[in-house]
Amino acid sequence: MGLFDKIKEGGIMNVIRCDEPSYLVWKWHPEGDTTKRENAIRIGSSLRVKDGEVAVFVYKQNEGVYEDFIVGPYDGIIETKNFPVLANIIGIAYDGDSPFQAEVYFINTAGIVQVPFGVPFFDLFDPRFQDFSVPAAVRGMVTFKVTDYKAFVKLHRLIEFSLEDFQEQIRDKVIQNIKGIVANIPAQTGIPAIQIERNLPLVNSTAETKLKEALEPIFGIDIVSTDISSIELDKTSAGYQELKRVTQDVTTATVQAQTAAAVKNIAAMQEINAEHLKETLRIQREEGQYAQHLQTQSSNMAAFQVGAQTEVGVAGAKALGQMGAAGGTSVSGAGGMNIPGMMTGMAIGGAIGQNIAGTMNGMMSPMQNMAANAQAMTPPPVPTTSYHVAVNGAATGPFDLATLTTMAANGTFTKDSLVWKQGMAQWQAAETVAELATVLTSGMPPIPPMS
Repeated sequence: MGLFDKIKEGGIMNVIRCDEPSYLVWKWHPEGDTTKRENAIRIGSSLRVKDGEVAVFVYKQNEGVYEDFIVGPYDGIIETKNFPVLANIIGIAYDGDSPFQAEVYFINTAGIVQVPFGVPFFDLFDPRFQDFSVPAAVRGMVTFKVTDYKAFVKLHRLIEFSLEDFQEQIRDKVIQNIKGIVANIPAQTGIPAIQIERNLPLVNSTAETKLKEALEPIFGIDIVSTDISSIELDKTSAGYQELKRVTQDVTTATVQAQTAAAVKNIAAMQEINAEHLKETLRIQREEGQYAQHLQTQSSNMAAFQVGAQTEVGVAGAKALGQMGAAGGTSVSGAGGMNIPGMMTGMAIGGAIGQNIAGTMNGMMSPMQNMAANAQAMTPPPVPTTSYHVAVNGAATGPFDLATLTTMAANGTFTKDSLVWKQGMAQWQAAETVAELATVLTSGMPPIPPMS
């Protein structure tokens, strides 16, 4: 007896499909089953699986439970040539045309499921002030989907699946983890406990990472997003009021200390700059005096030569007078004027004077060149760019770029600091001045917080 003979005898071909508009897991049940078997499926029935769906055939054989997955889109007739696995589960007594026992589940891999959650008030501590606790409550929503359907089936077995129960299981696990995640945020990030509600993006990012690690391996789902909509602090509690007071005191003291340090550092910088300027002016003054001295010597060289020649002439005249000291008037003989000797002395004196003058010329020429070179090699003062900086409403400075770089490194000069120099129409924020870009970016970057 063939397949069509069985149809004529009352066998009903099934159309296996899911028409549910919204679901995560849906179990198919046959209609008009004449075999009285709840999960009987006839060979020749059609199977329709839409895109974003997976049809899972679950059947028992040899004391084991097996699954066969048909990923959509698919639209075809169930035959052993299309489903080789069916050859092992179809009753041999029916010659391959009988109904076979299998449960069919449809899993929605395209849809997402949202699970709202709320964590009731729990104690939140600031790591700096462990004596005070602040009651905190958290509300939000977790969105997930099923991507790895094989892992999902393996973990949960689709038998008696209930979406409501599944959502409740996920909600309980989310609440357990969110409480610990939020409680550890102040210690891990340095955010004060009373300011945690202002940092929801950071809390959300941390919570999503932690929830993916905690939930996905257990439930076989993918966490699409975690949205903590609010963190509510009980601001009427004694712990909140006391923590707010001590936090404000610490903040005020910190600001005052930073301001005092900044003012002290600015004063020290001004003192250092004044010393540098004083030393620079002293060096420039001494160099100018030395150059002027050399120039004066070079200018008076001619007078010095005339003076030397005059001294030589005077010495020669004295020698000539001594020649006639004996009173003789004869040209030759004892006591007479020695004309040849006088001439010789005058000649020698003149030669000596010329030699001295020449020697002085030779000695002074390098000195003249040295004076000229020193005057030519002495550079003018290097122009420096300096800015005034507004501190607590008062102008300080001016500071050169090197000083501003040091101030930027220790945090007393930032991109928001107001600056002004000659030629600027008004005070400007430092970040708007192109010349200060390298000053603001030359400092060491802050060390990122430990995760």
